[in-house]
Amino acid sequence: MDRKLTQDFTSREIDRIIEMAWEDRTPFEAIEFQFGVTEKEVIAIMQREMKPSSFRMWRKRVQGRKTKHRKLRSNGIDTFKSSRQKHISGNKISKR
Repeated sequence: MDRKLTQDFTSREIDRIIEMAWEDRTPFEAIEFQFGVTEKEVIAIMQREMKPSSFRMWRKRVQGRKTKHRKLRSNGIDTFKSSRQKHISGNKISKR
């Protein structure tokens, strides 16, 4: 397990894994599909990378959450993307 947790990921990839783990509607299966790490490995990454209080808060939120586990989701939820999430096309940079 530690082989992927420390050596194979860039800091940017670790940040993305953490971001996906925090998102309510992104299941662990999506993280595994994209990065090849299991739910158990995601938990280990979160514990290593976060402050203890932040990790405890995240674990409390995620445990048993239906949207984080594909098998617990209702039939209407079958994508990794929230319907409220903006569609981004191309590689455009927004200007102020």
